[in-house]
Amino acid sequence: MDQEEYYQRIFEGFEPHNVPKDLAIVMLCTVVSILCVYLPILNTSPLRVAFGLPMVLFIPGYALIAALFPEKDDLDGIERVALSFGLSIAVSPLIGLALNYTPWGIRLDPILTALTLFTFAMLAVAHWRRAVVPAEKRFVVPFREMATEAKADLFPENQSRTDRALSIVLVLAILLAIVTTIYVLAVPKEGEHFTEFYILGPGGKAADYPTAFAAGSNQSVIIGIGNHEYRDITYTVEVLLTSQAFDPTTNTSVLRDMEMIDRFAVTVPHNQTVEVPFPFTIERTDMNRLDFILFNETLPSDGVWGKNRLDAAYRDLHLWIGVRPPVQ
Repeated sequence: MDQEEYYQRIFEGFEPHNVPKDLAIVMLCTVVSILCVYLPILNTSPLRVAFGLPMVLFIPGYALIAALFPEKDDLDGIERVALSFGLSIAVSPLIGLALNYTPWGIRLDPILTALTLFTFAMLAVAHWRRAVVPAEKRFVVPFREMATEAKADLFPENQSRTDRALSIVLVLAILLAIVTTIYVLAVPKEGEHFTEFYILGPGGKAADYPTAFAAGSNQSVIIGIGNHEYRDITYTVEVLLTSQAFDPTTNTSVLRDMEMIDRFAVTVPHNQTVEVPFPFTIERTDMNRLDFILFNETLPSDGVWGKNRLDAAYRDLHLWIGVRPPVQ
């Protein structure tokens, strides 16, 4: 194949009517998956799971297989499907592992973005590699032939009324099984009610917490709340500066002093996580612990103070800190 023919195949391959149907379907499913995550109505419907699972378990691997094996004799259909599942299960965790060492971390937006970019890149490579392969050797999913064969097997021309009725029942049973499976995955039974409460360092990771700093310096953490209570909840977060000492006789910490730094409310929908950046400054050098306490709808009065307020919290976290005098 000379250079002129090579470029001609590439240009012809990228014409809209020459785009392989299987690659177009994969691209469309990827776009629909993104819409099901971010559109307000779709992200709470079973469609999010119906399109989200293939986005993690099948689509990236299929795009990679299509890029690696553009010819029909490279792999048969069953091998392509099996390897698509296997490679997707391998690629998705590897992408998550790589994101863990980036400033973005392992979160929904970075993971979805990375999977989408990987899929689109592999689809572009697959399209290019198929375009330069002769048409008689190019892999093509025979959708029309598959539909014709399925129709001929299920509804042959000389089929009796009883057999036709049984075939219709079989098709309906298969569709019902698929819909039921999607429903069970998308709408699981109500499980344990709980709330996630965590703090991250200023970089968005569970590291580099501000634990030793000068008084008056600007510090920050990220406060995360994940609602799994099966209802929308308006939480109240309080940040308390405390001084605590260990009592060896009782093997417990004794609260000597406490001061409230901030209090704010956060409304978190069910099955959603909200992360709030929290900048703070501490002037006192006689305090040694920063307490983060979370209340749900039950918020005690301001008269409840000291250890009683810490004990009344729905969830609580703390950082041991060392505040040194400011540099003169």
